Order: sequence, then structure tokens, then C-alpha cells
Amino acid sequence: MSISSLTGKLTSFTENKKDFILLLIRIALGFVFFQAGLGKFMNFERTVGFFASLGIPMVTLNTALAVAVELVGGLMLIVGIGTRLITLPLAFVMVVALITAHIDEVKTLTDLFGQQTFSYMLTFLLLSSIGAGKYSLDHKLFGK
Repeated sequence: MSISSLTGKLTSFTENKKDFILLLIRIALGFVFFQAGLGKFMNFERTVGFFASLGIPMVTLNTALAVAVELVGGLMLIVGIGTRLITLPLAFVMVVALITAHIDEVKTLTDLFGQQTFSYMLTFLLLSSIGAGKYSLDHKLFGK
């Protein structure tokens, strides 16, 4: 079997599974971020204190915004509604987390690329660019 034949078969296989893979990614990320937002919401004052320790301005407002983005965004990802829209604020929350909570852990590009927060940010940007896939409310309501 030639390399091009193998590549063609792998491409065909993954292309046929693309929408299922997008569904799994959305459900996994949605669950993680809904749970994270719920934890922040249930411990709101402690979260405000932590955000304040990071030097985040207008700390109560920004905490509420982060909590709302994670809670609502997580649910939106799970069902696949407004995926291209909600992934941008989720990516922004990850950028803020990187430059506040995780900045001390990043000394090199390898450190940055190894950050889970960075991987989440990239995944959100990817979902923003390609959408939710056919197993989503986005697809049901708006088609491709």
C-alpha cells in the first residue's frame, strides 16, 4: 500500500467521522466548562477573592462575566447552539487565565504549549472557525 493510498484512506475515514468527533469535543469541553462555571458560581465570593489576588480589575463584574461565560457557554457547547459565537468569549476567558493565573508557569514556548488553558483556547478558536458539526442545534436550525 502506498503512502498516498494510506493517506487517502485515513482522510476518508476521519472525514466521515468529523461530525461525531466535533460532537465529542463539544460535549467534553461543554461539560468541563459548565462544571468550572458552576464551581465558581457556588463559591462566588471565594472566586472574587482569587480573581482579586490576580489583579483583575472590576473584580466582581469580571468574575460574574467569567462565571456566566463558562456556565452558559458550557451548556451552549453541549447542545451545539451558537457554537461559533460562544467559543470566542470562551477563548478570551482562556487568554485572561493564561496572562493572570498561569503566567508564572510559562517561561518558554514549550511551557505555553503545554498549558491546558492554551489547548482549550486553541480548541475554542478551532470550533469558532469550523462550527459545531451536523449533530448540533446550530445545524438543525441553520444548516451548514
